Amino acid sequence: MYLVAIAWLYVTLMMALAEATSPQGTVLGAIFTFALYGALPLGLVLYLLGTPMRRRKRLAEERALDAETRSTDQPPAV
Repeated sequence: MYLVAIAWLYVTLMMALAEATSPQGTVLGAIFTFALYGALPLGLVLYLLGTPMRRRKRLAEERALDAETRSTDQPPAV
């Protein structure tokens, strides 16, 4: 997954570089090209694709905390 993200950032960086060095292009246009075609969409996609992993991690932490509180809340055996 990260290989595709790195490749997409490379492509958008090259697009921004072409925009900046073009006779009709500007550096501001290059910045917007990189941000609007590369960084922002990629950040959104990576956030959405990482949602199941964050959910699993949160549930595992909750289960571990619940198991810990259950084991410490039991009265001593007589």
